[in-house]
Order: sequence, then C-alpha cells, then structure tokens
Amino acid sequence: MTSQADAALLRGLLPGVLGILVRRGADFAAAEDATQDALVEALRVWPADPPRDPKGWLVTVAWRRFLDATRADSSRRRREELVGEEPAPGPVPELDDTLQLYFLCAHPSLTPSSAVALTLRAVGGLTTRQIARAYLVPEATMAQRISRAKRIVAGVRFDQPGDVATVLRVLYLVFNEGYSGDVDLAAEAIRLTRQLAAVIDHPEVTGLLALMLLHHARRAARTASDGSLVPLAEQDRGRWDTGAIAEGVEILQAALARDRLGEFQAQAAIAALHADAPTAEETDWVQIVEWYDELARLTASPVVRLNRAVAVGEADGPRAGLAALAELDDSLPRHAAVAAYLHERDGDPARAARLYAEAARKAPNLAERDHLTRQAARLNAHHGHRPRDFSG
Repeated sequence: MTSQADAALLRGLLPGVLGILVRRGADFAAAEDATQDALVEALRVWPADPPRDPKGWLVTVAWRRFLDATRADSSRRRREELVGEEPAPGPVPELDDTLQLYFLCAHPSLTPSSAVALTLRAVGGLTTRQIARAYLVPEATMAQRISRAKRIVAGVRFDQPGDVATVLRVLYLVFNEGYSGDVDLAAEAIRLTRQLAAVIDHPEVTGLLALMLLHHARRAARTASDGSLVPLAEQDRGRWDTGAIAEGVEILQAALARDRLGEFQAQAAIAALHADAPTAEETDWVQIVEWYDELARLTASPVVRLNRAVAVGEADGPRAGLAALAELDDSLPRHAAVAAYLHERDGDPARAARLYAEAARKAPNLAERDHLTRQAARLNAHHGHRPRDFSG
C-alpha cells in the first residue's frame, strides 16, 4: 500500500478507528495520537503483509498504542481499568462516528485555522508535517496549533450535536487552499466531503461537493506552462475534466430538487453554468445574475455582490456593471480589478490601466499580482485592445 490512492483509502478508515477508541474511554487527544501512530505503522507494514481486516488491524494497533501511553501515566487506577477494558480480538463494530468527528473538529470554540488543521489530522489522517508543508508554516507551529485545538475540544462530549454549516465552512477553507507542499488539499477536501456526504443526508453537503467538483474540473486549464494565470474566458475548455463536470451537475441537480436552497448550492449552480457553456461567448450571464441575486439574498456578502457586478456587466453591459459596483465599498478585495475590467469594457483603457496597476499592488498572491500587472502593461502599450476577463 504505497500509492497516494491507497494512502487515501487507508486514511478513510481512520475516523471510524478514532471513534471506537473514544467510545472505549480514551480521551480525544490521546486517541488521536494513537490513531496516527497506527496509520504510520500501517504504511510501514501493510505493503509486505496486508491484513485481512484493515479496520480491525488499525483498531487493535491504535488501542495498544493508547494503552502503552496510558501505562506511562501516573494514574495507576485508571490504567488498570483501561487495561481491563481491552476487547477480545474479532470484528470491530460497524458504528460510524465520522459525522461526530467532523462536528468535534469544527467546534465553534476553535479558530478557523485550528479547525482546519484538526480536521485534516483527525479526520483526514494527514501528519502534522504534511499539514505544515501544505500551509507553508514550520512544523513546530502547526504542532502547537493542533495541540491547542485538541485541548480545547477535550471536554466536549462525543455525542454532542454539532453544526453542519461550520463543518462545511471548514471543508470549504481546506478546498480553497488548493495545492501546496506534498498534499493536494483540493483533492483532500473533495475526499473528505464525499465521506461526509456518505454519513449525512443534507442538500448543502452535496451542494458543496458539487461546487468542489465543478471548480476542480477546470484546474488543469487555470495556469499556463510558465505558471501564469489563464482567465476563464481564455481557458482551453478541452482541458476541463468533463467527467467531474458531469458528476458535479448530477449531484447539484439532485440537491436542488429537494427545494432547500443554500449558498453552496447557489455557488455550484453558477459554476455549472460556466461549465455548461461551450465557449465564453455562449455563457448564460442572465441566468448567472439571477443566481447571484439568490446568493446575495442567502448570504448578504459584499464579495458576492462584487462578483454579481461582473456578471451584470456581462449580461447588461459594462455601464450597468459599473452602476452595480458603485454601490459597494471600494476597499473590498478585488474591487479595483473589477472596476478596471468594466472600465476597459466601457472604452476607457487609460483609467482601466491605472486600476489594474492599483489592483496588482493589492493582490493577495504573486500569480494574481503578475496577471494584473500584465493587464496594466498591455493597456498602456496598446490602448483599444479588447479587454480580457480576469476571473478564473
């Protein structure tokens, strides 16, 4: 078991293993450490000697690691009680604790960054080193973050009701990190969301899964060979993953049919309209504006209204887009980039160039900054060229 796919399958067993240890009486932090130890041992042993019952093997090894740690503890009475509770070998129960683990790791008392880190470790099965590399922070820093998170949730009852919306927000944060280090966080977020969808019947869970699949389907076309961003209108649609698009659309349609609209379903509907257009020119911008109206009603988010201004500019012309943009605070992230695009569409390349340069100075990452800088340079050198979409 050495491939990334096999490792992902192995990590998929860990929530059930962790849940069993907690239900046997282990505290969450110790159980999670023992489960991680079992994962490392499995990766070492299984390629040469795969077990007949993988989950049972993991439970046995994790429980023994937990008991070893407990024996080193000063509480002899509790140690003897736990040793006496060691179950006889045999099949492990089929009770699925995955959902409760999601709720625990996305506890409202945790900061978003801590909730993400704890979810990736306890539910995703990633090592502290992998998570640290993915988020470009020192391993010691990530270890401290995870340890604090485990201390915070230590006293939370395992069967305490949780908030699905918080869990989905954490998974969305993981997905938006994309790829860095040796862990593909976008793919990991999709795997975890599939896992969540298998244990909870909720249209927003499937809405988020559809959204992830539809966005991930365009991944290969988003960057050029030199690493530069390729705007949505200029992407080679032949490089989009049609299988992921078809699956995302099917999942979305099933969610929408339940008539319990949420923000992730609305976002997925917008992504589906982009994915459905054979060319950029054939995009159904009128319907996209309608979905942004629904999304704005659901979230009251100024970022949603910013994206809506772009869609209005496409559906009704750049001046209508600028009018919608004028209602928003110009300190919003990417406000200057949207204004630049719409002013260029409206035939004012000089102003657009200035705004692109301003947007580049405020860009959150190097790739976007370079893209916006090139847009400004293009206009300064060649006034009158047709504008290019900056979104991806």
